[in-house]
Amino acid sequence: MQAIWVARGRAVAWAFVATTTLLGVIGLVAAPPSLWHSFLSRVNRDPSQCGLPGLPDPASFSVVDPASIPWRAAPPPELVELQRRYTAGRLVGAYRIRLTEPLFQEAANVERGAELLRGTVLQPGETLSFNGRVGPYTAARGFRDGPEYRAGRVVPSAGGGICKVSSALFNAAVLAALTVLERHPHTMLVSYVPGGQDAAVAYPYKDLRLRNDQAGPVVIWADYRDAAVTVAVYGSHQPPAIEWSHQVLERTPFPQDRRPHRSLPAGEERILLRGLDGMRLRSWLTVLHPDGRREERDLGVTIYRPRPQVVEYGAAASS
Repeated sequence: MQAIWVARGRAVAWAFVATTTLLGVIGLVAAPPSLWHSFLSRVNRDPSQCGLPGLPDPASFSVVDPASIPWRAAPPPELVELQRRYTAGRLVGAYRIRLTEPLFQEAANVERGAELLRGTVLQPGETLSFNGRVGPYTAARGFRDGPEYRAGRVVPSAGGGICKVSSALFNAAVLAALTVLERHPHTMLVSYVPGGQDAAVAYPYKDLRLRNDQAGPVVIWADYRDAAVTVAVYGSHQPPAIEWSHQVLERTPFPQDRRPHRSLPAGEERILLRGLDGMRLRSWLTVLHPDGRREERDLGVTIYRPRPQVVEYGAAASS
């Protein structure tokens, strides 16, 4: 049986580039050998990703309306000045992601990412590169060790958790009618946004790039407080209503990663990390324009790998 789920919000046409990965590889042809080696080593090694894979948890993400903006009661003076200067007083899209169980120094990385993104202004026709604005995700830029999933383990990695900021920006951008030029999914499902709505970044070869195709400038504001990051886009245009839809086309059962452990009695087992099925996921937008026009925009298919279930067993037990 195929599963379909729907998410509602406000947005406008999203220009989805289905050939992002191919274009990214083509762009590397002229890159220095060191960049090629970095790219290929990550492609060939065991699957890894920023943060811990998991099933999407509706308690971890939400569209934010004007009444729920966390700085509504006391707008920051810098934001007020940017809104005045660029005539961008209307909230045209906002999204919140909560950190339910931050690992290592993930919260510090999300806060630092929001700080670096905050105050971005995009003039009509201008493009934003998340890597260019926020990255590189190094100690020199104020980032710390956050979680990365690698070869069945959660390990500390510089900048781990930054994808929560890029994913919040991606969803806010869709709501705000910004054109998405480049977006990459994670290797596996993540718990903090619905499948098909995540935006993985990895400096310098995975980026989130947005362009402002509206008639006026937009202001991007980001804030981390109360264990949640909120990204908001302000402008002067009126975006239409949007409905996200996702359909599971195929599921891939998770494999077993069985590891002997000498301290366990023969025949005894314990699960270190529960498995997560992979899937092929089709996504599309239903857009309702202010003039009453209704259209459907196909966003293509995202493939998420399964996460192996890691099991330790007594060394004398049969595998």
